Amino acid sequence: MGELLGTTVELQVTNVAHGGVSVARLDGRVVFVADSLPGETVLARISSDDHQSFWRAETVEVLEESPHRRLHVWKAAALDRDPDRRAGGAEFGHIDLPWQRELKRQVLVDSLQRFARLENHPALEVQVEAVEGDDAANGLGWRTRVSLHVDDDGFVGPYAARSHRVVTVDALPLATQAVEYASPLDERLLGTDRVDVVSDGRRGARVVVGSAPAGKPIVERVGEREFRLDELGFWQVHHGAARTLTEAVQQQVLSELFDPSAANLDLYGGVGLLAAALIDRFTPDVRIESVESDASATANAEFNLRDAANASAATARVDRYLGQLQRDASTAERQALARASVIIDPPRAGAGKLVVASLIDLHPAQVVYVACDPVAFSRDLAQFSAGGYELRSLRAFDLFPHTHHVEAIGVLTPR
Repeated sequence: MGELLGTTVELQVTNVAHGGVSVARLDGRVVFVADSLPGETVLARISSDDHQSFWRAETVEVLEESPHRRLHVWKAAALDRDPDRRAGGAEFGHIDLPWQRELKRQVLVDSLQRFARLENHPALEVQVEAVEGDDAANGLGWRTRVSLHVDDDGFVGPYAARSHRVVTVDALPLATQAVEYASPLDERLLGTDRVDVVSDGRRGARVVVGSAPAGKPIVERVGEREFRLDELGFWQVHHGAARTLTEAVQQQVLSELFDPSAANLDLYGGVGLLAAALIDRFTPDVRIESVESDASATANAEFNLRDAANASAATARVDRYLGQLQRDASTAERQALARASVIIDPPRAGAGKLVVASLIDLHPAQVVYVACDPVAFSRDLAQFSAGGYELRSLRAFDLFPHTHHVEAIGVLTPR
C-alpha cells in the first residue's frame, strides 16, 4: 500500500467503466471512481492502492458536476454519507435515468469492440430499452426480491457498497412496495446472518430468515402461463423482466431457422421460462429440453412445461451435458442438433470456453444468447465468431434501473 491510501485527491473524470464506476487518472495511473460521472471534477478518497495497474477511490465532494447528475434516489447511498457507510446496490442512483441507459450502452458497445472485435457492425448501434412503466416510476419500485444481511449485533441491512459490512437503512426505494414494507429494517435478529424478502408472486411478500425451508413454492405469472419455483429459487428480480425477456426471445428467434422437431435446448434453463417462450411462440409440440444444474429448479421446470408433450428437463451441469452429447450422440442425433435452436442464459461469468466450444462443435442452426454481463458475453461472442458463427441481431434492456447492470440478447447463426 502506498502513501495516498485514505487521502483525498482532486480528479477529472473522463469516461465510464464496466462495474458501475467511472475512470480518472492520477499521475498517469488509472483510478476507478465510485459515485461520479464522466465530465465531472471531484474530490475523492483513495480506498485501494494495492493493484499495480489501477487504484480505486470514492467520491466525497463534486466540484464541477455533470448536467446528468441528480439527487440520489436512495438517501442511504448519497454523498452526504461517509463512503464506508453508503448502501450498495444503487450505484447509478445519482444519474438521470435516460443517461444511465446511455452509459450502459457505452459499456456494452465498448465491450463488443474490445473483446468481440466488432467493427462497423449493426450491433454497435444498439440502444438500451426501458422496461414498460419504469420511466413513469423513475426506475423505482421494481425489485421483487431483496437479500439483506445481519451483523454480529443483530442489525439488519444491505451491505455497504463494495464491501461485506452491514449498514442500516430506513428505506428500500428499488423494492416493490410489498417487499419494502415486509423488510425487517427496524428489527434486530440474532442467530442468523441473512434475511431474504421475496414477493409471493401476487401482492404480498415473504420474509425468509436464514436458509429457506423445504416445500415452500411460489407462483409467478407471465402472460397466460404460471411458473412454480422455490421460494429462494432463481427468478428475474425486476417485476417486468420475465415478460420482457419472454417477448424479446419470441421476437428475436429466427422463425425461418426454427425446427419444432429438432433437438432444441434451453441451457441454464432455470424453471423453464425461456423454453416456454419458444413453446408459446411456435407450437405445443415443440421438442425442447431444459438443462439446469439445480435439481429443484429442474423439477419445477418439468412441472411448468407439463402441457408440452415433447418438452423435458434434465438436471446437469451444462458443460458436462454438452460434453456427453459430443461423445455419445448418434449420427441422427447430431443431425437433429444441427437443426436445433439453442437458448443459452448463463450466469454472470458467461458460458465460458468449454460450453462455447461444445456448441460450435454441435453446430446448432441458431443460438439465442441471453447475457447479463457485457464483457463475459463479448468474450464468448469472440469465440463463437472464431468458430464460424456471426451475430445476427442484438437488443439490450435496462432490467436493473439505478444499477450498472444491463441485459442483452443476441442471436447467432453459422456463417
